[in-house]
Amino acid sequence: MPDTRLISEDLRVGSRAMSCFVKDYEVQYHEIDQRGFARPLALLNYLQSAAGEHATMLGVAVADLRKSGHTWVMSRLHLVMERYPRGADTIRIRTWPATRNTLFTVRDFELFDMDGALIGRATTSWAVLNLKTRRPVKLVSVLPMYPLNPERALNDTFSTLPFPERTEYELRLPVLRGDLDINRHVNNTVYAGWALETIPEDVDNSCRLAAIEIGFRSEVLYGDTIVARSATAAEPGCYLHCIESAGDGRELARLRTRWLPFENAHQ
Repeated sequence: MPDTRLISEDLRVGSRAMSCFVKDYEVQYHEIDQRGFARPLALLNYLQSAAGEHATMLGVAVADLRKSGHTWVMSRLHLVMERYPRGADTIRIRTWPATRNTLFTVRDFELFDMDGALIGRATTSWAVLNLKTRRPVKLVSVLPMYPLNPERALNDTFSTLPFPERTEYELRLPVLRGDLDINRHVNNTVYAGWALETIPEDVDNSCRLAAIEIGFRSEVLYGDTIVARSATAAEPGCYLHCIESAGDGRELARLRTRWLPFENAHQ
């Protein structure tokens, strides 16, 4: 289990420190790949966990929102990794809400090793969903005000990700109960796992994931079947991905991944 130690910070409401949350996570054996490095999905789970704990401190956790019939949903994610931790390494994640407008709030992350070196950065965009209508609502109607930290880990404006016009690799998978989260739809990290399964084996064997971007477009529920498609992009080392419903063809998510050979990957 992740290390639950919270690093000492000034948590006075309204202070700049209150807008940031810091936590350590130890990479577990079951979270590493065949080379001994943390899997990207493990890191995405750490980010989600840190975001959830900070939201609890700010009074805007999923449990708080569900009291009024609402919940959080992620709309975009962009993770960039300079270096991956190994099994038993401890990493430090710093996270904060950076911006908030009518319908979306942005939460950013920095990942450090225990020497204080920055090894990764991420930015995410979130909306609040009405559980009955399944539609986003204005944040001001549901969320209390909380302190923001305007610095950005990644300056991403979340422009629309490109669609893979052709299919080079394809995978068809059922949605399992283990894919679901508390909202009873597929957890956002599962989309990333589906897309990464369509990467050619030779790329997976010789490269590491340097960046992943996800644009979430529709909910996926238990009993659905998805089709994950991917194709090489014009930029070397990049792949475009699309996840669709096998039943009605709905587009569920778009992704873009960037890969670097191990000799260029600082590992």
